[in-house]
Amino acid sequence: MTTPTESSSDTALVLFSGGQDSAICLAWALAQGWRVQTIGFDYGQRHKIELQYRTTFVKALRQNFPRWEDQLGQDHLIDLGVIAEISNPALTQERAIAMRADGLPNGCGDCPACELRRNGYQAFVAERAA
Repeated sequence: MTTPTESSSDTALVLFSGGQDSAICLAWALAQGWRVQTIGFDYGQRHKIELQYRTTFVKALRQNFPRWEDQLGQDHLIDLGVIAEISNPALTQERAIAMRADGLPNGCGDCPACELRRNGYQAFVAERAA
């Protein structure tokens, strides 16, 4: 990854679920000097605790690290609830996660179709922010 001074744009779009891993990525990008916008996806997942914590975490980040205030840009929470309506992943249904014939979990949210959907939405937000 380039640093803000090596890039033609100093804005990073961080995929931020509100969980520990994405929180670390967000803090790292801010510490590197990037102006950061965040994006998260609500696809009707059963486990919403991370999504619910996103706003609280960003508020605490602004309070505890005031030097990053100007770097923290817009937060985007994209409603992809239609995924639960048109597909059957275990992450959105009351059923156990199991391995599919192709070796991927039936509810990982990281299958190729899910990745394509998320990447498409991220591209729209990144283009608008540029």
